[in-house]
Order: sequence, then structure tokens, then C-alpha cells
Amino acid sequence: NYLEIVTSAEVTFILLGFSEYPGLQVPLFLLFLTIYTVTVLGNLGMIVIIKINPKLHTPMYFFLSYLSFVDFWYSTVVTPKLLENLVVEDKTISFTGCIMQFFFACIFVVTETFMLVVMAYDRFVALCSLLVAAPYLWGTVCSLTLTYFLLELSFIGKNIINNFVCQHAAIISVSSCSDPYVSQETILVSATFNEISSLLIILTSYAFIFITVRKVPSTEGRHKAFSTCASHLTAITIFHGTILFLYCVPNSKSSWLMVKVASVFYTVVMPMLNPLIYSFRNKDVKETLRKSISTKLLCH
Repeated sequence: NYLEIVTSAEVTFILLGFSEYPGLQVPLFLLFLTIYTVTVLGNLGMIVIIKINPKLHTPMYFFLSYLSFVDFWYSTVVTPKLLENLVVEDKTISFTGCIMQFFFACIFVVTETFMLVVMAYDRFVALCSLLVAAPYLWGTVCSLTLTYFLLELSFIGKNIINNFVCQHAAIISVSSCSDPYVSQETILVSATFNEISSLLIILTSYAFIFITVRKVPSTEGRHKAFSTCASHLTAITIFHGTILFLYCVPNSKSSWLMVKVASVFYTVVMPMLNPLIYSFRNKDVKETLRKSISTKLLCH
């Protein structure tokens, strides 16, 4: 037991990130810092705007405020460590730090998957609280299960991870002292179930919406109804499109750069996009933001 404790304490991971491109470290740092700043301001700003504008106290924006909350924390779990590794030579992360990063990132990504699902059912006003709680609960259950099987694996000494984030596949790849079969099968089943079930629910929901909207007699009414769904459909397309792309990338050394780029988009860029997508297409959000800025300028 003492030997196991000592061994675990000495286990570290080295996140290579984009270290094979030393000339791009500073430009990438500035780029990702800008993206993270926009992500933080955009998501927290969206939460504040929804709270202060009574016109936005609707089920859709109730869910959107929680989606912004998830995006903020999802980005915060990953991006600060990425920024640190771009400017320091020591790119190590402790065993505990790596597992915790995976644990929380897993919670937020699964939560966002099903938050986008329940947003398709925002017409059920009475069930808002229950629908918001369900993605968080399922995200926690999935993360706990996957983290448990990761902790069953054995690691020794320093382990090089050819990525900038502690992803499941990357962690398993450096486990040389145990059989990762159970852990690999668990995440395969979990990820496949989450992706297929969420897409089926969303597609079924929009099939009913499409049939209902088609029955609206006026062309203007149909156009308005479809335009209200455009932002949500855009967010869904970007989110699930990136996931499906990662599924299709072949598992080879030559594809690692593609995996890194897709992972950057998935973990760093995507949390920035949701508030931009919803704010740019909604005049109430833009009007509230405009009034807030004008009020502050007048106060100064």
C-alpha cells in the first residue's frame, strides 16, 4: 500500500501541446488569450443581460443562461493550463491535476450536450427547473463512471501526452502497466449513447416543430417561427459537427495534428461561439447590451 501511494504521488504528465512549433508559441498564446477573454466576457455578459432584461425572462433564455454558465466553466477548466504551457518550459501536470481536469471537462461537455437537447423543449415552461437539473446530473454520473475506470489503471513516472489537454484517449495511451480495455469500452459506449440519443431527441423535436410551423397560414408567421430556431440549430450543428469530425479522424500518428486542432476548436473556441451566435441574432439582447453600454458611458 505504501509503495502504491508513493508511486501515485510521483506520477506526472507532460502536455506537449503545440511544442513542436516553437515559433508559434507566442502568436498562439495571444490568439487563445483573446478567445478566452471573449469567452469569459461573452458568457458572463449573456448571463447578466438575461437577468436584467425582463423581455428575456423566457424558457429559451432561462436555458441559455445555464448554457453560458456551462461554457464559461468548460473553457476555464482547459484554457488557463493551455495558456500556461505556451509560455513556460515546464509543461508538466500532476496526476491529480490531470484527472481532475478530465473529470470536470467531462461533466461540462456532457452537460452541454444535453442542455442543447432540453433547449429544444423550452416550451415546457413548468418543467424548466427539472430539465436544467437533468443534464448536470447525467454529466456528473458519466464523468464519475469514466474517471473511476481511469483511476483503475496504473501509471508510473513521467508520461508524455501528445496533446494540450488531459483527454481520455491521451491518458489511456500512456498507461503501460494495465489493460485499458474496460475503460476504452466504457467511454465508447457512453460517448456513442450520448451522441446518438441527444441527436435523435433533437431531430424528433424539430420534426414536430417543422410539421407544426408548416401549418401556419401566413408566410411571415412561418418565417418568424423558423428564424427563432436558427440560433439553436446553428449551435447544435457546430457542437455535434465537431464531435462527429473527431469520431472520423483516424487513429494514427499523422492525424495527431488534426486531432489537436479539432480539440482546440472543441474545448477553446466553441465555448466562445454560443453567446455570439445567440446575441448577434437577437435584437432584445443587442438592445439590452447597447443600453447598458450607453448608461455606463453617461455615468462616466
